[in-house]
Amino acid sequence: QVQLVESGGGLVQAGGSLRLSCEASGSIFSISAMAWYRQAPGKQRELVATTTSGGITNSADSVKGRFTISRDDAKNTVYLQMTSLKPEDTGVYYCYAVIRPDSSRAYFHYWGQGTQVTVSS
Repeated sequence: QVQLVESGGGLVQAGGSLRLSCEASGSIFSISAMAWYRQAPGKQRELVATTTSGGITNSADSVKGRFTISRDDAKNTVYLQMTSLKPEDTGVYYCYAVIRPDSSRAYFHYWGQGTQVTVSS
């Protein structure tokens, strides 16, 4: 079984910073794309940032210049460094990964349980 476990959420004042981490564990042969999504109360889940196995990253316009996604493949971990946080960044942040559990199987999609980020004004 593969699990994604997020950490690093919390309460922060506007203008502050937080660093989210997400570690994949279990039966893992290789990891392709990894990403962070978020869902604000009453809104749909939206893509925040992505990173490929080749290290190519992309992020939503709303967080460009403020959030940075990175990954450590040796640790099966993806990070989201968030700076200059705004109240509208508040929401539950979810980790997502495309993982191949073993060499004989295809890639599957996995989600973490989510971590709450609250930015006060």
